[in-house]
Amino acid sequence: MSTTTHTIPAPAAAPGPAPSETGLWSWITTVDHKRIGIMYGVTAFLFFLIGGLQAVLIRTQLAVPENNFLGADVYNQMFTMHALTMIFLALMPLTSAFFNYIVPLQIGARDVAFPRLNALSYWIYLFGALFLISSWFLRLAPNVGWFAYANLTEPAYSQGVNVDFYVLGLQVLGLASIIASLNFIVTILNLRAPGMRLLRMPVFTWMALVTSVLIVTAMAIFTIAVTQLLFDRFFGTMFFDPSKGGDPVLWQHLFWMFGHPEVYILIVPMLGMVSDVIPTFSRKPLFGYNVVVFSGILIAWLGWGVWSHHQFAVGLGPIAESFFAVSTMLIAIPTGVKVFNFLATMWGGSIRFTTSMLFAVGFILMFTIGGISGVMHSAAPADLQQTDTYFVVAHLHYVFFGGTVLGLWAGMYYWFPKVSGRLLDERLGQIHFWGTMVGMNLTFFPMHFLGLYGMPRRIFTFSADLGFNGMNLLATVGAYLIAISTLVLTWNLVRSWKRGQLAGPNPWGAPTLEWSIPSPPPDYNFLEIPTVRSRMPLWEEDSSKQGGIPHGRAQEGMDTITLGGTRVAEMEFPDEPSLMDPSEAHADHIHLPPPSYWPIILGFGISLLFGALIFRHVTGPLHNLWYLSFVGFVTTLVGIFGFALEPGHDH
Repeated sequence: MSTTTHTIPAPAAAPGPAPSETGLWSWITTVDHKRIGIMYGVTAFLFFLIGGLQAVLIRTQLAVPENNFLGADVYNQMFTMHALTMIFLALMPLTSAFFNYIVPLQIGARDVAFPRLNALSYWIYLFGALFLISSWFLRLAPNVGWFAYANLTEPAYSQGVNVDFYVLGLQVLGLASIIASLNFIVTILNLRAPGMRLLRMPVFTWMALVTSVLIVTAMAIFTIAVTQLLFDRFFGTMFFDPSKGGDPVLWQHLFWMFGHPEVYILIVPMLGMVSDVIPTFSRKPLFGYNVVVFSGILIAWLGWGVWSHHQFAVGLGPIAESFFAVSTMLIAIPTGVKVFNFLATMWGGSIRFTTSMLFAVGFILMFTIGGISGVMHSAAPADLQQTDTYFVVAHLHYVFFGGTVLGLWAGMYYWFPKVSGRLLDERLGQIHFWGTMVGMNLTFFPMHFLGLYGMPRRIFTFSADLGFNGMNLLATVGAYLIAISTLVLTWNLVRSWKRGQLAGPNPWGAPTLEWSIPSPPPDYNFLEIPTVRSRMPLWEEDSSKQGGIPHGRAQEGMDTITLGGTRVAEMEFPDEPSLMDPSEAHADHIHLPPPSYWPIILGFGISLLFGALIFRHVTGPLHNLWYLSFVGFVTTLVGIFGFALEPGHDH
């Protein structure tokens, strides 16, 4: 193969626009996708710690039989808020943090399509999350499970404000998710660098696109369901009241039409992360790129046809149950295809077991266990035995923790150097990995047996003579080990942000565009917009000179990186022009959107509009505070007009 030498300009020395301002106000008004990604990440990680604390309290209550550590009502609030916190306040926003920071860099863009809309999604999320989590601190949290089955949520059965916090908080959070996802869809479809066709995009970007489509469609259904519940509770309608012509099963259909795609909303991004991590640390291109992409699309498509396997105990009839049983079996096929593609990528590779790679391998193993137990639910007779037992809790957590959380940690160790410019400590990372893996399996694997032995889920205590004692204690010990391991991660993040080893642009020798620029990236991302002619542009070098796909190596105190013995600024690429467009030689043509305070005003107005309605069901002097909703309405109107008419944001 003939080789032409091209130079990637050393990014650290390149001129560009003035650096961004610092200080609190600059973060409040920022519309930079990287800063918004960091804010999403920090906020969601703090909520992850709160959700972990809730889990530890739950397991402490269940450590021994007939425990009085938590009362029944507090326990109901605890397990409900644990699910809501983890799903809506932690895991979904953590994936959004990666989407915000990484996707524009991977597609060669300078920002997202709508920067202020991106900021608006964060502020709506933050205010909605604070509103929902405040119910837990007030001991008025939702107490009917994250699924909020009718007719338990009707005013006759839930007379306090607990369910109102659920209804109003999730209305706000759902809006934030939809806004963010629409932005990512437009960004990925319209702002890709020249030459980056759809089938040249990194798999993580592909999965971000698939996930965003799922969020827009699934959250729309959930918004309809929650709006109906809001009208039942606030205005006396009867959507779910069977005594007045409503149908409680309607809620189940609407909820699980959102709830099961939600599983893939949390898993599909991790499949994308692992698809980037494994090739990098195996020094091999991803095996079957096209198959991996299309299997991800197929998972999302089939995910819309399995929701009623959550309802086999309702009595849907043999035809409906047969259809959903078959669809549940079918969805295992594209999922299994991805697993075998990951294994084939590692096969014969030069594997480096960094912490990121360990978490990626752990993801494959644990998610496979969760998938196998999930396929077991496709058999309606077996599902009837397992429904509402701890077997389902085990399956759920092998998917969400073994899949989503382990995938997130793989991505965090992988991209932290790009965000901070420094490496996470590998020794602490190894402690975090092994503690998490041991703790996870100690916690959740015994739950399979607890479920088969008949332990119901959502009970706050149990009798000592039922045979549940030993495995519950073991699960609690595992939960504490997970908590300790997460504290190790937290210390690693805080310590490494300021004191970690300098990473340089590409410490892993990775192949995608985000690793071709400094770490952390400048405000404008790319001084010159790259031209892409390969799925893995940074691995297109002369194999005879570079010795194959290069390893990366961090160098203390240096702003460049060595790939296979060659500095980035000296790398050779075969047969193609430079990744950088030479027609763009200077940065004075780069116009970044200016900061804006309208997103936070509009986000606060929307949250106040919904949140103040909570006082409508409060007795006493606080009752009249529900009129603050009108203040929120006016603030929202002002924010909309200010947002729309703000000068300086035309593209």
